[in-house]
Amino acid sequence: MSRRSLLRALGAGAAGATLAGCGVPAAFVEPGERAGHDRSATDHTLHFANWPLYIDTDDDDESKRPTLEAFSKRTGISVTYTEEINDNDEFFGKISPALMNHQQTGRDLIVISDWMAARFVRLGWVQEMDRAKQPNVAKYLDPQLRSPAFDEGRLHSVPWQSGITGIAYNRAKLGREIRSTNDLWADDLRGRVTLLSGLDESFALLMQGNGVDITRWKSDDFHEICEQTQKRVRSKHIRRFTGNDYIKDLATGDVLACQAYSGDVIQLQADNPDIEFVVPEEGAELWAESLMIPNLARHKRNAERLIDHYYDPEVAAELATWVNYVCPVPAARDVLASSKDEEAAALAEDPLIFPDDAMRERLAIARDITSEERMGFTKKWNSIVGL
Repeated sequence: MSRRSLLRALGAGAAGATLAGCGVPAAFVEPGERAGHDRSATDHTLHFANWPLYIDTDDDDESKRPTLEAFSKRTGISVTYTEEINDNDEFFGKISPALMNHQQTGRDLIVISDWMAARFVRLGWVQEMDRAKQPNVAKYLDPQLRSPAFDEGRLHSVPWQSGITGIAYNRAKLGREIRSTNDLWADDLRGRVTLLSGLDESFALLMQGNGVDITRWKSDDFHEICEQTQKRVRSKHIRRFTGNDYIKDLATGDVLACQAYSGDVIQLQADNPDIEFVVPEEGAELWAESLMIPNLARHKRNAERLIDHYYDPEVAAELATWVNYVCPVPAARDVLASSKDEEAAALAEDPLIFPDDAMRERLAIARDITSEERMGFTKKWNSIVGL
């Protein structure tokens, strides 16, 4: 089962949408009030909150996580690892009361999607990292992920894993190739197409199908895709909107083509080689889920060391063999390519884990939906989706 299979479709009244969307003045934390007393020098511990199924585990004992254990053995830092993040908005609701009231969250390191990370950066809820103490991050971070619009220079965030939102389809059942987002609207796919229900997950690819540069899209571009999508819903061309249950629809053949995440498709292909993933000719969205250090974290230096540990190409390669998303450490490719394990070596040639230059030219990171835009856009999108 994919880690993303646990995501839920976002609702209009999700926790945090109102708070961040309205920009509540009391929620913002000034730069000088974000750091807490760092106990790292004397307290060799760390609390790391992540999503389920998003780290390597031992073949014989799933409670063991080899890359984490290697870090603890090397540094002497004991890591409390919790799989408590199942949804960005839900997690926002869990820790936002502490952050907006200038209190500790009890977590030193968290992983959230970049569109949510943008909210944390705007509110001043995460600390700037010391890159001088993170040489691996400085050297090996994927250049394409180095400076998203919401966090220029990646001062407050470091990608844990990355991925692509593109198109998956069953070539054998469809009987032809899909190369463009606009191919989804062909007559022979009427009623056999699904789109992702979450606004942040879906809008960029649809805009790219209209030839929009998603790094600088405008509100008119959003309203245009809403009108187009509404028409396709009314004509019943779009079968439905999904969370990650598109995986089941595609596997059973109820759906022939859909919006999809690259990491999910790698796992689907293991069972059905007829499933293909496409980065459309017009482009696809490159996204990341990033590590961040919340305000007042008690072990900031320990957290920075753990982040840098995962940017060692050897460690990044080991993690990549488990999670199957786009590796944010391109140098890990050479590590896998030289592996004596045939399956590991094959992953080095998979463009959905290590995109080649031709694919990278068609990938872009979408500008974030601003706090001023979010409430209105979410309401409009959800009315179309039926949330």
